[in-house]
Amino acid sequence: MPSPTAFVAPDPDAPRGSALHEAKVAARRDVTAARDAMPADARAAAAAAITARIVALPMYAAARTVLLTLPFRSEWDTLPLIGIALAEGKKVAAPRVNRATRMLELHALVDPPRDLVPGAFGIPEPVPGAERVAPEGVDLVLVPGVAFDRAGRRLGYGGGYYDRLLPLLGRASRVAGAFDVQLVERVPSAPHDLRVDVIVTESQTLFADPVRTARE
Repeated sequence: MPSPTAFVAPDPDAPRGSALHEAKVAARRDVTAARDAMPADARAAAAAAITARIVALPMYAAARTVLLTLPFRSEWDTLPLIGIALAEGKKVAAPRVNRATRMLELHALVDPPRDLVPGAFGIPEPVPGAERVAPEGVDLVLVPGVAFDRAGRRLGYGGGYYDRLLPLLGRASRVAGAFDVQLVERVPSAPHDLRVDVIVTESQTLFADPVRTARE
């Protein structure tokens, strides 16, 4: 399914250079603190609601191969979504960090308890010998992040792994799951930062403005 969001024209009021870096650091600190402060029961209930909303998306229903992330620290728990996708007969891929190339390699999950091991940065990832999945075969990608805004801007963790991966996924739909506390007025971003198509929280599903430019 086509991915409607892309690069947009620069915002003359957006921070640049060191100011942009400092704005990203501050946003990561503040949003992560708000996410960490959520009670465990509230986080679990919100994660279940996010999962249900993602499963209801037409682009999810149409996807045959999905690239899903694994939960990290106080992120929402994606394991139930992985289980649903497998039960529905979808091919499920998950990323594995290649430290040498600083890229994400995609591997298939069949039995998560068997196929997942502790990986880079403490994030679960597929075992090295798991079946490889070609990036261009992915129909929908679940994009992680610290913060998002209604225009589809995303603030990652700063490693750039998904910034390097997303262009390789072709027209895969980009879906972000996040708690309401991770939705901010505006994510500090540069013109080259990639956006997501849909942001799903426990209370709402937001479709980003489908702006395109010649750089798509």
